[in-house]
Amino acid sequence: MRSVVISAVVAVAGGVCGALLSQNETLFAAKVSAPPSDPTINWTTPAIAGYGKVHYDASSAFQPSSALSNKVVFKVSRGAEERSQVNPALEHVAQVVNTYVAAGVPAKQLKFVVAVNGEATPAMLENTRFRQLFGVDNPNLALISALEQQGVKVTVCDQALAWHHYEPQWIADSVIHTPSALTTMTTLQNQGYALLSM
Repeated sequence: MRSVVISAVVAVAGGVCGALLSQNETLFAAKVSAPPSDPTINWTTPAIAGYGKVHYDASSAFQPSSALSNKVVFKVSRGAEERSQVNPALEHVAQVVNTYVAAGVPAKQLKFVVAVNGEATPAMLENTRFRQLFGVDNPNLALISALEQQGVKVTVCDQALAWHHYEPQWIADSVIHTPSALTTMTTLQNQGYALLSM
């Protein structure tokens, strides 16, 4: 009987510790993803103003180069914690664009495609529908527009639209429909695009 009680106590304690660690990892990840607010660091957004700020150091290794193909497909599947927030994965795409441009690669030489599916799908909704569904304006539309102005193609998976019960006409006009995000990624990888999961 004593061993049964000890086993039960250990199991409960292990579950509590596991839950606490899981919460701490989530909190830690959220804290790490936000750039520190050190005023001595020079943050810049050379291509996508107001989004994806970077600290660029020309002496760092593995610099982006205009001599390379610069073909990248970004897998964007996760959503923002709050509907009123810009999707963090889209913000990371802007950060990559800003890094390349800061390194001297002209935006017109970037062949970047964003493949959106999963929980990121609502970010592609036009503003009227987004407000109707979530009660706030879509905070992603300005960023999507800024990305497109730099030549980045933002696409949405039609399978994800069906899964979310979204009509195709609910999607912002500038977003490109594709049969699926998976086929977008594999097709582009077969054309020499590097895959980045954001």
